[in-house]
Amino acid sequence: MVLDDFIDVRSLDDLSRHERLLVLYALGLVGIILFYTVVYNTGMRTLEGDSHSIFRSFQTVVETMTTTGYGADSPWSTPWMNLLVVTMQLSGIAIGFFTLRLLIIPLFERTTFDLGDRLTSKDDHVVICEYRQDSDILLDELERLGIDYVLIDSGEEEATRLSNDGYQAISGDPEESATLERAMIDDASLVITDAGDRNASIVLTTLDLNEDLRVVSLTESTKRRRALMEIGVDTIISPHTLIGRRLAHKATAAVSVPEGTSVGEDVEIRELLIRHGSPFHGVEVRETPFFERPNLTLVAGWFEGDLRLPPAPTDRLTRNTVLVVAGPEDAIDDVREEVSGVRSAREHTNVIVAGAGEGGQAAVDALPDDVTITTIDLEEGEAVDVVGDTSDPETLTAAGIEDATALIVTVDDDATALLTIALARERSREIEILARVTDDEKVRTAFKADADYVLSVQRATARLLAREIYGEDVVSPLSQIRLVRTDAAPFAGQSIEEANEGAETGWVVVGVEREGTLQTDETTRIDEEDDVLIAGTDAMIREFEGETTGS
Repeated sequence: MVLDDFIDVRSLDDLSRHERLLVLYALGLVGIILFYTVVYNTGMRTLEGDSHSIFRSFQTVVETMTTTGYGADSPWSTPWMNLLVVTMQLSGIAIGFFTLRLLIIPLFERTTFDLGDRLTSKDDHVVICEYRQDSDILLDELERLGIDYVLIDSGEEEATRLSNDGYQAISGDPEESATLERAMIDDASLVITDAGDRNASIVLTTLDLNEDLRVVSLTESTKRRRALMEIGVDTIISPHTLIGRRLAHKATAAVSVPEGTSVGEDVEIRELLIRHGSPFHGVEVRETPFFERPNLTLVAGWFEGDLRLPPAPTDRLTRNTVLVVAGPEDAIDDVREEVSGVRSAREHTNVIVAGAGEGGQAAVDALPDDVTITTIDLEEGEAVDVVGDTSDPETLTAAGIEDATALIVTVDDDATALLTIALARERSREIEILARVTDDEKVRTAFKADADYVLSVQRATARLLAREIYGEDVVSPLSQIRLVRTDAAPFAGQSIEEANEGAETGWVVVGVEREGTLQTDETTRIDEEDDVLIAGTDAMIREFEGETTGS
């Protein structure tokens, strides 16, 4: 137990069971010493006829209880005083044993007590039954959002490591009621299962103990979705399928401009990819040239696979960030020159999908019908166009790597994925490479191999689960960004900047159309006679149109 453990403590509920026991132990010890001090001082004065200070009585009590001596007061002549001293001696020995067990031994052998003793009080928390991705990433995300949890890991060594690192983790079999009860399942509001074939058994056991639980299950195959739903699972997440879809949408996503909606001859809406060489990695949006230039409008941004529309000023750019920017063509080009490691993303028409498993098939299904798709896999199948190893140059050549505009890598092995990225880049400098890796630590390596866009199963799954628990409204990554022209009356008198300021609406005022010219400078004042150009997802645009028409 160290002082740092108590810095952020506001109540006993913030302490673990073991920490609460230590606090109560310390308070009890102080109480016993003070009690003995008062009784001893009173006895010496009334029974022994020796009146001395309370501090001398305190010293004698401590000496007696610690068996270090009895001071100058011994011997005592009355039976009651001798009985009191003997009681203090025995109390001191007993307290010494408790001190050894609760403080000294755990200090050197931290695993000698139940990991459950380290859990803080729980209410309305999340119980995570196994987690086969990367527990640290998920738990860090939950703690960042202030979500209370208990992780159950059947591996004692892993559970102990997590607990020693400060996470709320216990070891045990999540299929057993006793383990779930140690995780305070009765007080939980949600349970997450990631135990493969054991998911169903765990779900049934948890719902038997707490039928009001909301249940989220992770599964590698979508084939089990129906069975899990029938036994009470509320949300089913297939990480590989999810990421396959996101990569496909990222490869072909574009801003939909309805016919008749002019964006002006000199104005463009363009995706800009923050590549791994950019000095703006880790920088907040508000500190970038994209945000500072008044003639550019930041419409949307992809952050770790999530589409944010509009991005918050405090969102940090990563090597995976793709920003949708609207403004004059020369202004966008100036920003690209100012910020190294930025390139324009583009819509693709000829895509190679490396890996035809669950993720690869999800990517194929998500690609538009007008996109030419070539699939590669080690094994033959109806959906496989080229059979071979994706890390073999001849296989990539047979798939037409030189003519492809995008490569989506969804192979299961990270080493193969990294080699495929490197070989593809060697054969085509223009192709856009979008890849999936399992291990979050391999993301950096994939960028060094010159991938353009990388998602890790571990990181994407952790963020998705955290938002599912937190209830944060995240714009669907499959939402299409639309542009509509609408009447300016609701915004009359405001500047473009004021119309967008602090908006978390899911739509953005891109510019003002006045006398056939689109003005994107954020200082431009909006008149009633103007038209405004609004960008947003399909759902948000429909909601906006409903609000402005009063329907």
